[in-house]
Amino acid sequence: MEEITKLAAKCRVATPHDTVTNSECVFTFHSPYTTDLGIVVNLQTFVGTIDEMAFTKSDDDAALGPSGLFVRICKKRVAKTPQSNDAAMEEGQQDNNTAATTATKLGVGVEGGFQSDSDKYETISTYSIVLIGKEGVLAELPYNDNTKNDFPMLVSQSADSIIHHSGLAVQQDLSAWELDAEPKPVSKYAENLPFVENGVKVSPTPSDWKCEKSGDNQNLWVNLSDGFIGGGRKNWDGSGGSNGALDHFIETGEKYPLVVKLGTITEDISTADCYSYAKDEDGPVKIPNLKELLEKRGIMVAGMQKTVKSTAELEVELNATYAFDAITEKGANLIPVAGPGLQGLQNLGNSCYMNSVAQMLFSGTIAELSCRYGASDGVTSNSLLEVSPTNASNDLLCQATKLSSALTSGLFCGPVPDSAEVSDSSSSDPKHRVAPRMFKHVIGHDHVDFKTGQQQDAAQYFQYLLEKLDRAELGAGERLKSKDGSDSVLTTSHLFSYKTESRLVCETDQLIKYKESPAETMLSLRIPMSKATTPDVEMPDLKKQKSEESGEEDKEKKVVPTVTFEACLDEWSASTSIDDLRWPHLQNSISSATTRSRFVNFPRYLLVHMQRYEIGDDWQPRKIEVNIDVPEEISLQELKGTGPQEGEKLVPEETEGGGEATSAPAAPTIDEGALGQLMDMGFTMNGCKRALTAVGGSNVEAAMNWVFEHSTDPDFNDPLPEGGAGAQESASSDSGVDEGVVMSLVENLGCFTVDQVRAVVKHCAGAADRAADWLFSHMDDLDGAIAALESSATASASSEPKSKTPLEDGEGKYSLVGLVSHIGKNTGSGHYVAHLKKDGKWVIFNDEKVALSKDPPVQHAYMYLFQRNDTAGSPHPAY
Repeated sequence: MEEITKLAAKCRVATPHDTVTNSECVFTFHSPYTTDLGIVVNLQTFVGTIDEMAFTKSDDDAALGPSGLFVRICKKRVAKTPQSNDAAMEEGQQDNNTAATTATKLGVGVEGGFQSDSDKYETISTYSIVLIGKEGVLAELPYNDNTKNDFPMLVSQSADSIIHHSGLAVQQDLSAWELDAEPKPVSKYAENLPFVENGVKVSPTPSDWKCEKSGDNQNLWVNLSDGFIGGGRKNWDGSGGSNGALDHFIETGEKYPLVVKLGTITEDISTADCYSYAKDEDGPVKIPNLKELLEKRGIMVAGMQKTVKSTAELEVELNATYAFDAITEKGANLIPVAGPGLQGLQNLGNSCYMNSVAQMLFSGTIAELSCRYGASDGVTSNSLLEVSPTNASNDLLCQATKLSSALTSGLFCGPVPDSAEVSDSSSSDPKHRVAPRMFKHVIGHDHVDFKTGQQQDAAQYFQYLLEKLDRAELGAGERLKSKDGSDSVLTTSHLFSYKTESRLVCETDQLIKYKESPAETMLSLRIPMSKATTPDVEMPDLKKQKSEESGEEDKEKKVVPTVTFEACLDEWSASTSIDDLRWPHLQNSISSATTRSRFVNFPRYLLVHMQRYEIGDDWQPRKIEVNIDVPEEISLQELKGTGPQEGEKLVPEETEGGGEATSAPAAPTIDEGALGQLMDMGFTMNGCKRALTAVGGSNVEAAMNWVFEHSTDPDFNDPLPEGGAGAQESASSDSGVDEGVVMSLVENLGCFTVDQVRAVVKHCAGAADRAADWLFSHMDDLDGAIAALESSATASASSEPKSKTPLEDGEGKYSLVGLVSHIGKNTGSGHYVAHLKKDGKWVIFNDEKVALSKDPPVQHAYMYLFQRNDTAGSPHPAY
């Protein structure tokens, strides 16, 4: 107690505005539940860690002294006793079984939804005050109501403020959540619906209900105009209903569009599932006069009981196990797995896009990233964790290591449940849950979309994540050294980077120009529907067809067409025509041209993005219903660029002032919000950047018009040339910097001079976002940092320029090792899952559910990860 008293003056009392990490270690995913030691929270900094990470090698810890006071927080979850459940019942609560059968709202911990975990379990918490030095725990005393008065008042106040603080994670807590869904519209046909006086009455006895076409007695819908009872729609694979109700609608001239599902009608008429077959509605609807329409057919709603599950209940049932039909691969009995590389990730609320990309990158499929960011013991063995605890939660490399170590070590995996569809009590045990909140924050906190809790595009997130990792890796200094002894550090994007070679042929004189693109990290392929075929045998779909009330099924029940992966590659590599190009070697006269693209190099990993979304006539994004026949082994060797060939006549080099134009305007700053809106419509990041650049940077409507005019351009999906829209320096600026970008940053940031911003923009090759990030990260000594930049630039200019690390290359033969699939109307909604090949077997990662995959949805994936065959089993030594 004497040593504790000496340090009491350093303790602080946390206010509601302070950041307190009392639910998880900032370096690992250890929580108060994980072990008997829980976590310790510093009474001075409010940062929570495990014991061995309370002090690090960072110089920042020197100010804290050789030892410090911490409060240890330990928690255990135990099942509530029958007595406590009885008490809950007396207060009007239902037991778990009753709630499970009566939940009618798609949510957990909300009225009408499922019971939250706290209704079934209680938490036992214990605390102690701990004195920790760099050599370990020096003293520890229990802290509770009986002992708190034994401690100095400031120690007790500090400990209590930490224990009772809401904590860093509270805003992302999932104790009550609901899936977003569009409200059902009122059918415009309801008020004046035609009624056929044919004397048909519907029996009140459910056993009498049968499809009048097939005789089926399940999934039955009654037509509100003529009383016809028909089966629900047939699924693509032949399962589902008899299709009788829809067939009858078509056979009667599409005059009677409204139907209601038998068995969902009760005295509370709002529970009934109603659907409109009308082409301009074709979805679930509300029918205000439903009671009157039913009574005309002899259906008296008074006293009627529900006998089948409604749409909401079916979706809640799926939601309760976190397993949509599509993800469980058509109801197959999947075998759960757990262990190193098989750790699930908790959904933080619409974070499945992040979870899927994180599993693909960090769970062991990409060996180089496991070597760089993983830790053999899942805890402390990686030098990237050597940062101050106070900085750890905002350090990208630290949080990437924290996540990768958890995924690759299997340290936090719980016992394997009996099946992937029936979870036992351990599946929600907090000691086994990995919730990547800090990783999500450190990646997305400065991005207009990724900092929100909304669903996002996984492909866009992948590219943004690589950009963030690259910047952090290049600035890591001594923490990140190349493991092969070289001076330079290879970034994460290097593993995916490739360049393309464009061969442009002038139609006037047949002279040829070769041009290499800047490095890219994702191959985005259009789907040529003109080459689609209809298979003789229908293939299983990723998304099991829902009943008609979902409104998302194939409206005409056509067989889904198939396009081969080879056809998509042919579309990308085919020669195309470009009109009205200005050619400097022809004295800037205009001539058309043909162009084609080839690979300059074949990266170690090739990430292929399928453009499965297009803009409909209503300007809304819609999914292209198509299967992509993707083989698990591909060869791109024939698509390797060759460069100028003997006998070819090239455009004279001295006249290549700028390719298509003699001068180029300075590139405007691209607004991230506008970029996100365009990408939500299904276009690629590069295409959207080109559109926004062409219209000034932020006008979404103008950019959309540009997209419609230029989406067929051969370079539409290519990256913008380095340095701006035309890859040229402004003739009016000696520094070669876009003054528009400079002035925009000066005005928007408000705390930097024009000279400071200009110097940093030049250093960042004109990229406004990188420049802003650099400025804020060097504010402590900004002038000194800028002086160092200019000194380095001067030294580089006076000597031979250093060549960049060459991109990796090899034989263009690849094997499929990963998939990210999407279910939903557009990339900004729905659900993402990952399938990864582990030891030759496909494994599905559906947030926290990890299981062996019986039927990986290769034909339906949104992103495909290929590994070059000659690198298998041979990770790059520099990582």
